[in-house]
Amino acid sequence: MEDISLHILDIAENSIRADAKTIEIIIARDFEQGLLRIEVIDDGRGMDAATLARVRDPFFTTKHKKTGLGIPFLSQAAELTGGQVTVDSGPGKGTRVTATFHWAHVDRPPIGSMAETILTLIAGHPDREYIYEERAGDRVFRLDTREIKNDIENVPINTPEVLAAIRNMLKEQMKFEM
Repeated sequence: MEDISLHILDIAENSIRADAKTIEIIIARDFEQGLLRIEVIDDGRGMDAATLARVRDPFFTTKHKKTGLGIPFLSQAAELTGGQVTVDSGPGKGTRVTATFHWAHVDRPPIGSMAETILTLIAGHPDREYIYEERAGDRVFRLDTREIKNDIENVPINTPEVLAAIRNMLKEQMKFEM
C-alpha cells in the first residue's frame, strides 16, 4: 500500500467485517519523540488466541481469499522506520491495532488522504459510527459521526450534501494530509 491512509482503510474494513458498530481512528504526532502513532480501535467480535497468533502471517486470512496482507504490510512499513505494530484483541472485546513510525525516517510512507478514507467509510457503511481524531502537540481535531447524525436528524449521513459538508470540514481541519 502506498500510504498510511490505505492501511487504515484496510484495517477499518476488517473491523466492519468483524461486526464492529463503532470504529475509532487516532493519528497522533509526538513531536518530542519524533513518532507518528496510528490506532484503529473497534468493538467488533475480536480474535481468539489462535487467530491473533497468526495475524502477521501473509498466508493466513479469515476472509474468502488466500492471503491476508493488511497487517503484514503495515508491520513491514512501520518496521522499516524503526517502528512497530501491536494488535490487542480478544473474543467479544474488539480489536486495537497500534502502529508507530519514526516521523522523519526516509522510509515512512506518506499519510495520504485521511479525508477520503473517512469519507469512504462513512459513504460505504453509514450504519456504523466513526470517531476520527488527530493529535499534534496541544492541537486536537475530532470528528464523531454520532454528533453529526444528531445534528442532521433524519437526513442520511451518506447523502451527497452531507458528505460534501463533511469533506469541507475535514479539509479545513486536518493537518496530516501529506
